[in-house]
Amino acid sequence: MRFNDGRSPWQRLRTHVMVFDIPLALVILALLSVGLVTLYSAGIAIPGKVSDQLRNIAAAFLVMWLAANVPPQTLMRVAVPAYALAVALLVAVALAGTIKGGSRRWITIGIQLQPSEFMKIAMPLMLAWFFQRQAGQLRWQVYAIAALLLVVPVLLIARQPDLGTAMLVVAAGACVIFLAGLSWKALAALVAAACAGMPLLWAVMHDYQRERVLTLIDPYHDPLGKGFHIIQSMIAIGSGGAAGKGWTHGTQAHLEFIPERTTDFIFAVFSEEFGLTGNLVLMVLYLLLIWRGLSIALNASTFFTRLLAGAITMIYFTYAFVNMGMVSGIVPVVGVPLPFMSYGGTALLTLGLAAGILMSIQRHSRGVRNPSGAPAWGALA
Repeated sequence: MRFNDGRSPWQRLRTHVMVFDIPLALVILALLSVGLVTLYSAGIAIPGKVSDQLRNIAAAFLVMWLAANVPPQTLMRVAVPAYALAVALLVAVALAGTIKGGSRRWITIGIQLQPSEFMKIAMPLMLAWFFQRQAGQLRWQVYAIAALLLVVPVLLIARQPDLGTAMLVVAAGACVIFLAGLSWKALAALVAAACAGMPLLWAVMHDYQRERVLTLIDPYHDPLGKGFHIIQSMIAIGSGGAAGKGWTHGTQAHLEFIPERTTDFIFAVFSEEFGLTGNLVLMVLYLLLIWRGLSIALNASTFFTRLLAGAITMIYFTYAFVNMGMVSGIVPVVGVPLPFMSYGGTALLTLGLAAGILMSIQRHSRGVRNPSGAPAWGALA
């Protein structure tokens, strides 16, 4: 049986089933596998962690597959409603959100939601749509409006307070603005203005945020208090040496010196057990992830998809850099998970959605489809 276009039912079906970009999917699978191995060791005294993470991974791949089936034209149509909904939910959180651990980040609408996670994707979608509409007439007023679209949700997120998520949203939005054509001179002026505004930022920071900055500068000023966790994390990384202590043989993790060892500080567990060699392999995997994202961005067929793919790639880079940096003691601790390795559901779903969008962009890129209409799985940009 064949349809009017000459394709069999299987040929039509596989265009919706076989949608994963093979290079990107393989890198993600490798990171997830490394994460599961590390999670097993880190959570060996916490039953159910690995099985829960497997369910999270299954849900993330489902979201990835669904997103990969959504054409970029549809993404453009939902950009404004998604941004407006995310901002509305952030406002609702500020007015009547649930407080946990001193932060107001969640809202209950039948289920409990953390709207700031949605903004990680909604922000680059909105800005990419905005610059697509303004293509050919990019004056300073356009960049000012884009900056306003970025600042409003960032302030709402920072107010919760959630500095880590605010940083990720800023990175994604700033990447879109820069890739849209912002000059290096303007970028240098913005960086200079940001540096000049540091004293003002310090004045409005919460006490615990100031403590994190001071702890970064000198963790040993309070080694048994504020600096304890980062000191133990650095000890774990250093004690791994070149080859590591071996899987499940990390003492810092199993003696419970490392905080949040299955989530934000899982890199310290990995470093202690697999050493410098393992870290180099892990960094290569993240570099391949970023390289593939940039390849998809360069091969994208429209201004909108190029900006969106570039911003999503920057999200991955920021996640990995900030997490490894805070665990290693070179950036303040802000609660950013290590992508595709840390335990958690919401962040993994967000990362899966981002990967699915990249795969959709690749499927609809220049020269990716073959005459049968099926995606060319091995095509590289």
